Amino acid sequence: MYLKKVDGPRSVTLPDGTILTRADLPARDTRRWVASRKAVVVQAVTHGLVSRDEVLERYGISEEEFELWTEAVRKHGVQGLKVTAIQKFRQL
Repeated sequence: MYLKKVDGPRSVTLPDGTILTRADLPARDTRRWVASRKAVVVQAVTHGLVSRDEVLERYGISEEEFELWTEAVRKHGVQGLKVTAIQKFRQL
């Protein structure tokens, strides 16, 4: 078995004890961004698995969009990333 050379760690341990690996990241061609996929990307950047620049390039998202995801997770958790809950949380 051969391991592809990557910059940075191959896995990180999250505060709840779970292990997040590069294999857990959504596919590069992801078009449908559900809350769980957004949360995995935000956790990967927050805990140093991948760099922010790598995520922006890999998924073709803007800096502003990624900042919105990060802020939503910080304020409201994964629930804040759900499209149906955005208006509810914006009213708070």
